Amino acid sequence: KDMAKAAKKTASKTASTEAEVGNGKTTEQAAAPSMKILGQYIKDLSFENPGAPQSLAGQDGQPEINISVNVNAKPMSETDFEVELHLNAKAQAKSSVVFEAELLYAGIFRLENIPEQALHAIVLVECPRMLFPFARQIIADVSRNGGFPPLMLDPIDFAAMYQQRVAADGNKANAYIKTARKDFIE
Repeated sequence: KDMAKAAKKTASKTASTEAEVGNGKTTEQAAAPSMKILGQYIKDLSFENPGAPQSLAGQDGQPEINISVNVNAKPMSETDFEVELHLNAKAQAKSSVVFEAELLYAGIFRLENIPEQALHAIVLVECPRMLFPFARQIIADVSRNGGFPPLMLDPIDFAAMYQQRVAADGNKANAYIKTARKDFIE
C-alpha cells in the first residue's frame, strides 16, 4: 500500500509540473534545442551528355571526375532557414567533357532553442549533412539514367568545409545570419 501511495504521489507531482509549463511539456523539454526538417526539394538539376551517343560506346580508361561542393543558407524567419547544397560533377576524358551533372538541393530547417554561438555551425554543417544522402542519390540516379555507371559521391566533411569558410571569411558569415535573424525579430 505504501508503494502504491508513493507512486501516486510521484505521478501527481509530475503531472502538476507539466501542467505548470503548458502543452504537456516540462521546463526541460520546452527549452531543449531542436532541429526539424520542414521540407526538402530540388531547386535545379542539370545533366549534360554532350558526346552522346558516341560517349556511351565505351572509353579508354576512366574519365577524370571533378566534384565541387558549396553550401549556402538564408534565414526565412526567426527559426526557419533555407539551406542549399550545390553539387557539380564533371567527367572529362582527353580534354573533352564526357558528362556534367549539376544539382542544387535545398531544405527548410526549423532550429529552436539553439544557442546563438552554435547556430552558424549547425546551419552550415549539420543541415547540409542531413541533405547530403538525398543529393548523393539524385546524382547517382541521374548519371546512371544518362547512360553511365552511377556516380557515388564520397562522404563530405562539412565541418572541415565550415572551418575553411570561417577562416577565409572571418566572422562575416556569422554576422550575416545574426543580422538577418534580428530583422525577423524586430
